[in-house]
Amino acid sequence: MHGTVSHARPARGAGIPFAAVALPALCIAAFVLLIATRPQVPGDAAQAATLDGILLWNSIMPRAVLTLIAGAALGLSGALLQQVLRNPIADASTLGIASGAELAMTAALSVSPLLIGFPREIVAFGGGLGAVAIVLALSWRRGLDPVTVALSGMIVSMITAALSVTLILARGEYAMSIYIWGAGSLSQQDWSGVLSLGPRLILGFAAAMLLVRPLRILTLDDTSARSLGLALHSARFAILALAVWLAASVTAEVGVIGFLGLAAPAIARLFGARSTATLMISAPITGAGLLLFTDCLMQILGPGFTDLAPTGTATALLGGPLLLFLLPRLHSVSSAGAEPAPSLRRLTKPLAVLAALCVAILLLFVTFLALGPADDGWHVATGPLFTDLLPFRLPRLIVAAGAGGMLAAAGFIMQRVTGNPIASPEVLGISSGAGAGLTVALFLFGFPPPVVMLPAMALGALAAFAAMIAMSARAQFSPERMLLAGVGIGAFAMAIVTMVLAQGDMRGYVLLTWLSGSTNRAGAFEAWTAVISLLVLVAPLPFLGRWLTMLPLGGNSSRALGLRVGTSRLALATLAALMTAIASFLVGPLSLTGLIAPHLARLAGFHRPGQQLAASVLFGAGVLMTADWLSRIVIYPYQVPVGLFAALIGGPYLIWLLSRKDIRQ
Repeated sequence: MHGTVSHARPARGAGIPFAAVALPALCIAAFVLLIATRPQVPGDAAQAATLDGILLWNSIMPRAVLTLIAGAALGLSGALLQQVLRNPIADASTLGIASGAELAMTAALSVSPLLIGFPREIVAFGGGLGAVAIVLALSWRRGLDPVTVALSGMIVSMITAALSVTLILARGEYAMSIYIWGAGSLSQQDWSGVLSLGPRLILGFAAAMLLVRPLRILTLDDTSARSLGLALHSARFAILALAVWLAASVTAEVGVIGFLGLAAPAIARLFGARSTATLMISAPITGAGLLLFTDCLMQILGPGFTDLAPTGTATALLGGPLLLFLLPRLHSVSSAGAEPAPSLRRLTKPLAVLAALCVAILLLFVTFLALGPADDGWHVATGPLFTDLLPFRLPRLIVAAGAGGMLAAAGFIMQRVTGNPIASPEVLGISSGAGAGLTVALFLFGFPPPVVMLPAMALGALAAFAAMIAMSARAQFSPERMLLAGVGIGAFAMAIVTMVLAQGDMRGYVLLTWLSGSTNRAGAFEAWTAVISLLVLVAPLPFLGRWLTMLPLGGNSSRALGLRVGTSRLALATLAALMTAIASFLVGPLSLTGLIAPHLARLAGFHRPGQQLAASVLFGAGVLMTADWLSRIVIYPYQVPVGLFAALIGGPYLIWLLSRKDIRQ
C-alpha cells in the first residue's frame, strides 16, 4: 500500500499530560453544569423530588455512561481503521460504514416493520461491512492509497444515501423514524443501552490490545510486514471486521455519530500519542471525552427537557471545523497519485465531434419526450397524446438538462481553478453548502419562496467553496488535503441539514424531497430558471479561457505569467457557486454529474478549455436527462427521484474511472 498514516504534530509545550487533564476537566465541568442547571420537575415538593431522582438515575446517568461508551468505541474504531489502512482520513463516515449501516436498517424496516425486533447490530454490521468491502475493492488496484479510498468512500456514501432517502420517501410511514434515529440521539430511559453496548466495547478493546503487534507491523510497507511473518490479508480482515463491528454496534444502538472516529485519533496524535499501543488507549479516551462534552453541551443549551440538536449532528457541527483546524497540522500522506498520467488521444476535428454530440443530445431529448411505458406496453407518443404529455415531460427534461449542464460547468471550473481532477461540487462539499443555505432559509422564513431560496443556497455554496479554497491553498491543492477539507465542510453543512430533518416537521419533509432530487413538481418557473441560468452563467466562461488555461499551473506560475490569481479565482468561484446553488435547488445534491462530466469530456479527447467546457456541459445534460427518464420508467407507474439515478448512473462510471491510470492529470 502506498499511503502512510499521517501523524499530527504534538503541540509544543503540551503533550499527553495536558490532554489527560484538560479533557476530563472539561467533561466533568460540563456534566456538573448539566446537573446543576437541569429543568426542575413541576409539582409538589415530594413528588417532584421522586420524579427528579427517577429522571437522574434512569435517564441522565445512563445517557452519560452510554455516551462515554459510544465515544470510546468510535474512537477505537477510527484508530483501528486509520492504522490498518495507513490512512489519516479513514473512519466510519469517510469509508461509508455509517451510511451502509443506515441503509441496511432503513431497508430492513421498509421491508417489514416486524424486522425491528431482529438484532439491529447484525443488520447494521452487515450493511457496514458490505459498504467497506465495496470501498476497499474499488481501491485495491491502487494499493489502498488514501485519496482513492476517500473518494471511493464518498461514492459509496452518496449512493447509499440516495437509496436511503428513496426508501424513506417510498415508505415514510415506517421509515421516517429511521432518519430521526440516524441523526444520532443519545436519549435513554433505562440502562439497557449501557448493558448492551458496554460488553461490546470491553471485548473490542481487549481484541485491539491483542492486535497491537500486527497493527504496529502494518504501519510498515507490505514487503517489510511479510518479511516479519505477518499474514497480511488475515490481519487486515480481522482488524477491519473489529473496527466495523464497533462502529456498527454504536450506529445500531444510538444512530449515526458523525466524525468522531475521525477526530478522536487525530486529536490524540496532536497531543503526542505516537506509538500504536498509546493510540489504542488515548483515542478511545479522547472519543469518550469529546462525545460526553458535546452531549452535555446540547442538553444544557436545549430548551426545557429537549436537546438543542441530536448529538450525532452536533459532533459533525463541531468535528467539521475541528478537522479543518487540524488540517494544516497534519503531515501529508504519500501521494500515490503523483505519477504522470498517460497521454490520452486528442481529437483531430473537435468541432465536428462537438456538433455530433449536440445532435446526439437533441435526439436523446426528443426520444425521452416521446418514449415511455403505458399499461399495455411501450409507446412512442405522437399527435394528440404527445401534446397532452408535453406539459408534464417537457419541464422535467429541461430542468434535468439545464441542471446537468450547470453542474458539469461548475465541476469543470473547480477542476481548473484547483488544478485537481477530483474537484467537483459534490466531492468538495459545495452542494452540501447550498443545502445548508436552504436550511437556514427554511429556519428563518418558514417556507420561503424560490426568490429567497436561491440566493440563500448561492451564499451557502459560495461560503463552502471559499472555505475549501482557503483550507487547501496552503497545501497547493493536494488531493488528500482537498478531500479532507471537502469532507469537513460537507459534514458540517449536512449536519445543519440533518438538524432540521431530525425535528420531523414539514420543513424536514421539504429538505428530504430536496435531498432526493425529485423533478416531479418541475413546471414553467423551474424550466425557465434552468434555461436562463445556464445561458447567463456559462456564457462568460469562453471569454475567460486565459484564466482557465493558466490556473491549473498553480498560483506562483500563474502570477509569474501576469494573472491576478485572487481576482480570477473569486470570479470563477462565484460563477461555480451560483451554478451549483441553482442546480442543487432544481435536482438536489446527490448527483455526481459535476465530477464525471469533465472526465467524460477529457476522455473523449477534448483538451482545450473552451472545447472541454462545451463537451462537459453536453455530457452533464445527457447524464441527468437519462437519469430523469429512467426515474420515470424503472418502476412504472411509480416514479423514483432523479437524484437516485444520477448517483446510480454516475457512481458505476466513476467506479470504473477509479480503476484507470489516467484519473489524475
